[in-house]
Amino acid sequence: MPQDVLLYGLGAIGSFYAFILSRNENVRLSVIARSNYEAVKANGFKIVSENHGEHTVKPFQGEKMVQTTAQLYVPRDAALTLIRVLVLKHPSEAKTTFDYIVCAHKAINQSTVPEQLASCVDEKKTTIVIIQNGVGNEEPFRQRFPSTTIISCVTWVGARQSQPGVIAHTKSEDMQIGIFPTNGNDSDRDAGRLKEFSNLLTTGKTVFQAVPDIQLLRWEKVVWNAAWNSLTTLTLMDTHSWLASPDAETLTRRLMTEVIDVGKALGVALDYDLIDTLVNKIKGMPPIGSSMRTDYENNKPMEVEIILGYPVRKGKELGINIATVETIYVILTAVNRRLMKI
Repeated sequence: MPQDVLLYGLGAIGSFYAFILSRNENVRLSVIARSNYEAVKANGFKIVSENHGEHTVKPFQGEKMVQTTAQLYVPRDAALTLIRVLVLKHPSEAKTTFDYIVCAHKAINQSTVPEQLASCVDEKKTTIVIIQNGVGNEEPFRQRFPSTTIISCVTWVGARQSQPGVIAHTKSEDMQIGIFPTNGNDSDRDAGRLKEFSNLLTTGKTVFQAVPDIQLLRWEKVVWNAAWNSLTTLTLMDTHSWLASPDAETLTRRLMTEVIDVGKALGVALDYDLIDTLVNKIKGMPPIGSSMRTDYENNKPMEVEIILGYPVRKGKELGINIATVETIYVILTAVNRRLMKI
């Protein structure tokens, strides 16, 4: 049975998962391209992956279809198969509802997105899939769509958009997915949707695991991001250079501890041993910057609210000492306001 899928946000991660989903013969894929729309419309987009090879999406220029339709050439069983992908600039252009809406956009002004997508949602049939950094991402969607199934995802895909419509993907490829609770606890329906979306990922030949507690994985990653994203951005250092600075590791560990304190107070089964794991992991990796630092260097808005703002707000509500993470949040918010020209 055909599945109508809308992918919102055709950046590096969105382009990667657009490619993965397009490998399903029964998927009719539409994508919302925003900042790179003109480039994709004119030239398509290209993915060069160390795991999956090189693939190109080119705008369709035929007379029988609108010019914003694209053609994705994907090797399938040693044959060249043509898949058509509809490229849109705004959800309202779709003029239909979808079985799956995959949100892979940067989580900037997250609260405004559900209303933008409302015309594409049928609460009885639509499943919203959130592939983003941060915590609390699902809440604006749950408020707007109380009965819609929401699948929350934590991705560890190494991809970057070196220029509009050009995506480079490393060997880094993993994702955890799970259900965000539905008001009314329609667990059978949610489980069925999770299994169905898992099948789409399996057919797309990507690495993932369906997990029973996706919020634990979300908070574990936000501990990672709250430290390395913010500190590499504020210092403009890579991770190794930062940790070589006097008392840098002490401050890093204090920041991570405060984020874990908040998560645990919210009932998330975090363990303080995670701090050693994350610090040792970063020391064993080559020096890296972060996506937040890249956004700063490109004068683009940063995901400050979804990574740091949510833990800070919850920490204040719960009366937890969050002096370190709050200080970093306040400074980054000021920088972000300048980038957003507020």
